[in-house]
Amino acid sequence: MEKNSRMSKKLDSRIDYGVILPVFLLCLIGLSALYVAYAQNPNYKGSLFAGVAKQALWYVLGMFAVMIIMQIKSKVLWRLTPYIYGGGLVIMTLLLEFYDRTLAESTGSRNWFSIGSFTLQPAELMKIAYILMMARVVTAHNTVYRQRNLTSDLLLIGKLFAVTVPVLLLVLLQKDFGTMLVFLAIFGGIFLMSGISWKIVVPVIVLFLALAGLTLFLVINEDGRKFLSDLGIVKTYQFKRIDSWLDPFHDIQGSSRQVATAIMAIGSGGLLGKGFNVSDVYVSVRESDMIFSVIGENFGFIGSAFVVFLYFMLIYRMIRVCYDTNNEFYAYIASGIIMMILFHVFENIGANIGLLPLTGIPLPFISQGGSALLSNMIGIGLILSMRFQAKE
Repeated sequence: MEKNSRMSKKLDSRIDYGVILPVFLLCLIGLSALYVAYAQNPNYKGSLFAGVAKQALWYVLGMFAVMIIMQIKSKVLWRLTPYIYGGGLVIMTLLLEFYDRTLAESTGSRNWFSIGSFTLQPAELMKIAYILMMARVVTAHNTVYRQRNLTSDLLLIGKLFAVTVPVLLLVLLQKDFGTMLVFLAIFGGIFLMSGISWKIVVPVIVLFLALAGLTLFLVINEDGRKFLSDLGIVKTYQFKRIDSWLDPFHDIQGSSRQVATAIMAIGSGGLLGKGFNVSDVYVSVRESDMIFSVIGENFGFIGSAFVVFLYFMLIYRMIRVCYDTNNEFYAYIASGIIMMILFHVFENIGANIGLLPLTGIPLPFISQGGSALLSNMIGIGLILSMRFQAKE
């Protein structure tokens, strides 16, 4: 009996409840917000119970994924990583031919497989494969080049680009600009943590800011838009999203309606909100991209701030796990996962309140969608695995 008690205490010490608690609460908030989004959507013809139950099933699958991944040894994960990454590229390539035509017509992106009533977005799971491969490349490089110099740093950058370019090309061919931004954010996080000299990092940051400024300049004037459109970099619907960001109320009955109504819904919630399942503002696609508007309208500033607090708590705990681990491979994995989740939160909430352009990026653990949820849960499983394996 005493032996079982000691084993139980040992197991408890290996589980980071500081990571699990905010994820659990965010999932509960997600189910309640999804119920409201369905209930207040006049165009939703399905069963409320079935819609919420389908998302709950993804939560259950995600929890199983977390428990399985926690058990995987770092050496096993290291060996599997090239195969996971390669398999992801193969699936992403197949998607270019076997994508769901119906969803492509409605969303403009060719990034979905359909399996019966379920849809799968491979790019979401590819984020994890990409993080693993980037972490492996950096760790392997740093093991060989203990004495860092300009040549070795440039070689590492070349390796990182070799991993990144195929992924970005496939996402570009799928016409999924939002997901491309996530991959770039992951690249940036691991790049900054890789130990590359600041003599290289600072010029790269300056170049990135210059390119961002140039892009912004091009998209806000007609000649620049024509140039970007001729190159095929930015599509017409993306220009409309940018217009909606620059002036959310310029075409409230047309292209900017979604952003404008989301801002109005959040603003109408006031300090404490209107109450659960009370809505006076219709926001399209509220169950996925605009789910934060449900929280803002129903639970007000207090409820919205609580959700943001949960995300900050989660990010803080993940950073602590990252710093506590003595496994370099795991540390780079954690860096990528933190950037992935942080960028999702920053972009989604920013788009809902009109601070950032709408890119179709879901809110982690809350928005509808099994692929994104499963990807985030796998990421959490990898974070928990660091502590679980370290204290074994």
